[in-house]
Amino acid sequence: MDKLKILVVDDESRMRKLVRDFLIKQNYEVLEAGDGVEALDIFFENEEIALVILDIMMPKMDGWQTCREIRAYSKVPIIMLTAKSDERDELQGFELGVDEYISKPFSPKILVARVEAILRRTSARGADDVMQIGGIELDKAAHIVNIDGKSLDLSFKEFELLSYFMENQGIALSREKILNNVWNYDYFGDARTIDTHVKKLRSKLGEKGDMIKTIWGMGYKFEV
Repeated sequence: MDKLKILVVDDESRMRKLVRDFLIKQNYEVLEAGDGVEALDIFFENEEIALVILDIMMPKMDGWQTCREIRAYSKVPIIMLTAKSDERDELQGFELGVDEYISKPFSPKILVARVEAILRRTSARGADDVMQIGGIELDKAAHIVNIDGKSLDLSFKEFELLSYFMENQGIALSREKILNNVWNYDYFGDARTIDTHVKKLRSKLGEKGDMIKTIWGMGYKFEV
């Protein structure tokens, strides 16, 4: 089986090497670019790139413009890296179709975990949009959930919430991240609305509801 190709774009060579070394250990093939212009050249020369890790602050062409150029032609998963911790930047990233947003400094192990989660998610979408975890079967295309073979009636948001949890199995998710991805970034309500939906979802899942773990002071994690 061919290795999945990941394009790492950052003007700092040390950062590229750090990320590259961790990805290679996980058996990925890594392509590198030092700015947005070089990144686009490499991207359009390599149709089989599975994911792009993209820094925001770069010479010649920044990460935002590079992301726009890629998104005009491709839905390839994109992880944005930034030295800033600005909510407006994060919202702009989601508006451009960014899949993940990680602030520097970050743990390379966490970055690799996010890469693997996104690639699992995209491959799950390719497999007729059906996910099966711990006795729960979720069909995104048909909008159906079965537990141990029995149909479960969920509201639209409960379905989207369960789908997001299953796609990110084993990853700690903050309320803000859940809000951005399930309710979308144009929702300006209280993040506590998530707690209400989680409570209802757990109740409907019965014993399976225990798979949704509470991380106090942060959010939730779906774990079998």
